[in-house]
Amino acid sequence: MERIAKIIAKSGYCSRRDAEKLILDGFVVVNGEKILSPALNVGEDDEILIKGKKISLQGFKERVFIYYKPVGLVTTHKDNFERPTVFENLPKNLPRLISVGRLDLNSEGLLILTTSGEFARKMELPSTGLKRVYRARVLGTIDEEKFNQIKNGVEIDGVKYGKVLVEVERSGKSANNWVRVTICEGKNREVRKILSSIGLKVNRLIRMSYGPYNLGNLKPNEIKEVEVVSL
Repeated sequence: MERIAKIIAKSGYCSRRDAEKLILDGFVVVNGEKILSPALNVGEDDEILIKGKKISLQGFKERVFIYYKPVGLVTTHKDNFERPTVFENLPKNLPRLISVGRLDLNSEGLLILTTSGEFARKMELPSTGLKRVYRARVLGTIDEEKFNQIKNGVEIDGVKYGKVLVEVERSGKSANNWVRVTICEGKNREVRKILSSIGLKVNRLIRMSYGPYNLGNLKPNEIKEVEVVSL
């Protein structure tokens, strides 16, 4: 027996957080009764309906895919501004997938997609401490002393960001330089905000890896199924 939100997440319907919202909004029925609190334990044999659709863990297979998200797509199933989304752009023969974290409209690179809301939640938890590595093309003066000043974290506009490692990858006479940035959190526009705080404007951002998963030789808009790694 496990909490209802966790069971829903395991089914691949959505993340645990989204499952809790569905419950509070009155969209979940268990064994014929609408529930309004996630404080309920259920098993695989209980009948669970979400918006009238039955879900089940029987035969459920946890799957993970890596996808090279191109610039110009938003990481959501439906966008209020009618911008093109990642999920509209995926091959139609794939199962229902959810993303592990997000990449903003103007960022590209590795996006992990999975059938399991529980797997996504574990990947995103700050306590898991998974490293995210990015390549950033930046405009501005490279000052490695400033990199040392922010390596143990920085506070920007009242928001605290954890440890960040910035390494110069390519520097020369050009106004643009490449740096490699490693973080362990993944807050909204974190890399852009941190680099901006030390005078560097990001004009291209590519996520190269997230925990045990790497972009490898994927090209923009390519997707590949990979092994599920235990966390």
